[in-house]
Amino acid sequence: MAPTTKLHGRAFYESIGSPKFVLAPMVDQSEFAWRLLTRSFLPSDLRTSILAYSPMLHAKMFADSPKYRAAHFESLKEDGEKHLDGNPEFDRPLFVQFCANDPECLLEAAKKVQKYCDAVDLNLGCPQGIAKRGGYGAFLQEDWETIHKLIRNLHDNLEIPVTAKMRVLDTRERTLEYAKMILDAGASIITVHGRLREQKGHYTGLADWSILRYLREQLPPETVMFANGNILQYGDIKDCLDATGADGVMSAEGNLYDPSIFAAPPPVGEEGREFWRGKDGKGGYRADAVLRRYMDIIHQHVMGREPPSRAPLFLPSDAPAAPAVQQSTNGHARPEEEDEDERPAKKQKLAAPANDQEKESTPILSKKAQKKLQSKQAKSQQQTRPEKVTNPNLIAMQAHCFHILRPLVAKHHNVRDALARCKAGDIEAYENVLTLTEEAVKEGLIAYEADPVAFHSTEDETPNGAEEVDLAEVEESSDEAVRRCKRPYWVCQPYVRPLPKEALEKGSVQLSRKEKRRLELQAEEARKAGVVPDGKVEEEEREVKHEMEDAKAQRDDGRAADQREMEQPADVQVPKQGMVCG
Repeated sequence: MAPTTKLHGRAFYESIGSPKFVLAPMVDQSEFAWRLLTRSFLPSDLRTSILAYSPMLHAKMFADSPKYRAAHFESLKEDGEKHLDGNPEFDRPLFVQFCANDPECLLEAAKKVQKYCDAVDLNLGCPQGIAKRGGYGAFLQEDWETIHKLIRNLHDNLEIPVTAKMRVLDTRERTLEYAKMILDAGASIITVHGRLREQKGHYTGLADWSILRYLREQLPPETVMFANGNILQYGDIKDCLDATGADGVMSAEGNLYDPSIFAAPPPVGEEGREFWRGKDGKGGYRADAVLRRYMDIIHQHVMGREPPSRAPLFLPSDAPAAPAVQQSTNGHARPEEEDEDERPAKKQKLAAPANDQEKESTPILSKKAQKKLQSKQAKSQQQTRPEKVTNPNLIAMQAHCFHILRPLVAKHHNVRDALARCKAGDIEAYENVLTLTEEAVKEGLIAYEADPVAFHSTEDETPNGAEEVDLAEVEESSDEAVRRCKRPYWVCQPYVRPLPKEALEKGSVQLSRKEKRRLELQAEEARKAGVVPDGKVEEEEREVKHEMEDAKAQRDDGRAADQREMEQPADVQVPKQGMVCG
């Protein structure tokens, strides 16, 4: 039988259904269960329209360590026993992403997954300091020769295509040459994140869609390009496609906070119990509904058992009349149907030994006997201690739940505290979090029916009248995005980061030493040129001086942590869980 010809470029893209929605690769956060949850919000016949990436995997560790492979990728076994990652029934199309700087090592790792995915992707976008020390991700973008070798080696020797995810460079012309080099090396698809390598954390800022549009217009028409950046809600996907001309749109952080981001809202009147729509027309999937879906996937696919039977999600129309209350003897109101026998009993003091004979019946152990007993108890506890959990789907649960419940736990601290105590693999603890979440959502829905206005932010109104709004200021502020995305706490919603300018004003970040020196020189030049009055310059200089002093303590605190990370071997520098790489 003749070997199947490997497809490339647009022919390959069309062979996997030309997906418009792309779930980004994220460190320990785009694992199988999360991919399945994200796809579950679409009808079953449309779920393949979401292309998903695996979490970023370290090529050298994946190639060398069976333990690392087992803990990060559960593929279909040779005997046909079904596992999770890459299962053709419900986890395709799938791209597996690696970070690497050694062509042969990358090829060895890629060959181990090529049977279980549709393409292998090279990470050229990770901006973390640990990627700098490891020599991969966005810190390869100065070494075009190595990048070309990495991609070409996969293109020539793999049975499946190779793709790459990159960030923009300092100029659009340089970015175009960079993209051309990646495509020339053999990449079938490029994903372009419209941010510079330096744009991360508090300095993330906005992605530049205009550069993506420039690439689209300058690259050959047959080039397949995905756009990444600025996707907060479902409506942003179409805006991005229109603005950039990209073939598909990738979501990372937006998906973490709202896994339904690729699903269109249901029509008015067809919300059901999972989707909530307020009287102002704004809506979204309820946190308890999303958490239920997630827990059921964990039960069914990860634990291999049927999910527990669950009552229908609460709707305000289900609420019975509030029970009448009567005053209790201690002055607090309590439901009148409460039975005396159901009230919690008072804590009783332990009775002391009645006489000397009873005291003598309690044995007194020698020190040697006590040590022996303690050792026996310790061994018993050690034997009953649960094994360390290594399944990536279970390890990621706590972080995912905090993302889903972010607005809810800010109000309901009991949910936050219960979730913080959850251990990986303790499904009962997570079921308890779900129960508490359902109660919190029920409370919010009842409160909303009683007073909807209390949940409609006044920020929805244009401040000070439309004629007084400075459009330039709106573009440079995250307030507009907050007004657009804000929902009541029981609805999944994006996390809107403050722009760098706002973070500086609020003290969330400090200027670097280099940036402070630049501002000082600018102020000095302006004063000498007479552009700015002396008093104004002196005031700015004093502010810069204070900022420098405040930043010094922060830099000193971080040096010890940086030193510890620097001591790790360069070839095993792996980003922390939950970081969005690229």
